[in-house]
Amino acid sequence: MADKVVNRYSDEDLAEFKELILNKIAEAQKAMEVYQEAYSGVGNDTTDTAPTFKNLEDGNQVLSKEENSRLAGRLDKYINNLEAALVRIENKTYGVDRITGKLIPKERLKIVPHATLDVDSKRAQPSKK
Repeated sequence: MADKVVNRYSDEDLAEFKELILNKIAEAQKAMEVYQEAYSGVGNDTTDTAPTFKNLEDGNQVLSKEENSRLAGRLDKYINNLEAALVRIENKTYGVDRITGKLIPKERLKIVPHATLDVDSKRAQPSKK
């Protein structure tokens, strides 16, 4: 019986991807703090003491808070996906297409480090609209 060929990235490649992902997580967490601060309305402005313009600004603040909340939700999902990619690195399964079992090209992983599908597999998936 022949030895099974392991279809995975080298430990050196995995270390490089881990560094990339940790940097992406740090950037995303900084952005998340900004969205959360904007969503919570924490700040030292005069909107609470200027009743003349309060009615006009209330609608804008609601839209801004909704948008910040939506963006924070997307960012939270992105961070979770990056953290899941770190688990795959530790398991040495990172970069393996979950459908075909082939390696996802490094170029794709550098652009979308949390990818679990190569471009062809992704295109074959039904759209989520």
